[in-house]
Amino acid sequence: MCYLYTPTMTFITLPLLNGTNQRNFLTVVYSSVYSKPANMSFVDTLRQWDEAVTCVNRQDFSKALEIFLGIQEPNSKIYFDIGCLHLLDQDFDAAEKAFDCSIRKDEHLAIAFFQRGITFYKKKRYEESLADFQKTFKTLRGNQLIDYKALGLRYILYACDVLHNMALVEAELGNWEKAQEHLTKALNYKTEARFNIIDKALQSILKQKLFKLVEFQSKEMFKPNKHYVAELEKKDYLGKAKVVASVVPQDEFSGFAPLQPQVQDGPTRPKEPEVLRVLEGEPHTVLFEFIPETSDELAVVPGNIVFVLQKVHCVVFMGLVPYNYLERLEISLASNKNKGITPPPSRQPPTRPERIQGWLFCSFISSHHFQEKQSTDNSCIVKVHFNFNFVVSVPCGSPYTMLIEKISRKLNLPSSAITLSLTSEASEQSVISANTEMEELWSRASGGRVTLWCNTKEEEIHLVALHSYESSNPEDLNFQQGDKIKLLSKINQDWLEGQCNGNTGIFPASFVEEVPANGQ
Repeated sequence: MCYLYTPTMTFITLPLLNGTNQRNFLTVVYSSVYSKPANMSFVDTLRQWDEAVTCVNRQDFSKALEIFLGIQEPNSKIYFDIGCLHLLDQDFDAAEKAFDCSIRKDEHLAIAFFQRGITFYKKKRYEESLADFQKTFKTLRGNQLIDYKALGLRYILYACDVLHNMALVEAELGNWEKAQEHLTKALNYKTEARFNIIDKALQSILKQKLFKLVEFQSKEMFKPNKHYVAELEKKDYLGKAKVVASVVPQDEFSGFAPLQPQVQDGPTRPKEPEVLRVLEGEPHTVLFEFIPETSDELAVVPGNIVFVLQKVHCVVFMGLVPYNYLERLEISLASNKNKGITPPPSRQPPTRPERIQGWLFCSFISSHHFQEKQSTDNSCIVKVHFNFNFVVSVPCGSPYTMLIEKISRKLNLPSSAITLSLTSEASEQSVISANTEMEELWSRASGGRVTLWCNTKEEEIHLVALHSYESSNPEDLNFQQGDKIKLLSKINQDWLEGQCNGNTGIFPASFVEEVPANGQ
């Protein structure tokens, strides 16, 4: 593997052939082709470069040269292409300047030295031509060839061709012995394709006759990367929106809205919402926010639309709402105009009315059957302060067991883990238990309402190890058969988390069993 260095450190791997025809690779480090010019964008440079190469392919060399010269701050490859076009036009001075610029941009571009050596030869500046051919051969680093296809140029630079031209320049200078040495050396680098050229040159040297120069095909150009060129074309990834189905005749809307199936000979107006057809009752809009205090009441916010039901059915979200919190709303089912949501009013909400007078049973739009609940006159609303507040309804004078059962079902906790108190601070006097006289609690009820405070205590669950468990995982808990383990949490059906002998970790649930409460 051979490496050539340039300041920009861009690597390209090129195929090579050594003297034994064994295939190697030459990694050429070259200056960045697509460096952004100071006054010209990368895209513009790329577009003009591609356009100029297209003109060369059409044999329109003058137009191609005009486009190339219009590129500001060309890179080494573009300068090389400009030099080749000048060489085709027999403008050797302009070609020399272009190849000079190409070499300044990339001092290790061997093909540029080779082309400048040809230019000097045609200008009969043989010493300078020989120097460039020698630099070209030195850049090859003892390899048979460099294939420039990976860099965008369809050309293979052969070491034997470089030595062939060096021998020709030496012959022009009258150094026939050196010329013969170069050709003899070329025999070690020649490939089957170049066999005849070297042999014919050797025969000419023996007769001290000049032979033909090996020239670069100047119509071949460095081309920009085809992947970058493909990105020059604008692509519409989303495409143009088009209505494919709509219930509205002559609909041209193309936004992000759900489409409805198109019905042949459909209606002349949008269909009425099916959900509105099953409602019985008068629609109202909510003027003020209402926060429920009982399970029978309905939470609403300004702007909600509720339906005052005359016959309650087909509802899920339902409850009592003060009638003076509502405003009658006119809804035309056949209308196809979207009136939007009525903005909330700016006036203050009225004071809370009595529960018995002026309450209506209302519902949101829903789809489940509901049977109206009737409240009894002797029921009492118990408001419970917990991590969150909630209410339960029990008959006045209910025993402790009925009250604690309702609260435990609400919290989904065993009644033994719940402590009820008449005050926020649970003390001996305020705690309610099965031994408490419930008359004191119900005497505190005012207007059918009473307030309690609730605390919970978690019961510790202890396990005993049925088998020893040892694991190398740091998150696992190791224990021996018969060890007592305190359960901390249940990870899933198969794994538990616990604490044993001061260590905490996870372990298989099948290795332990729960210790009965009376077994501790």
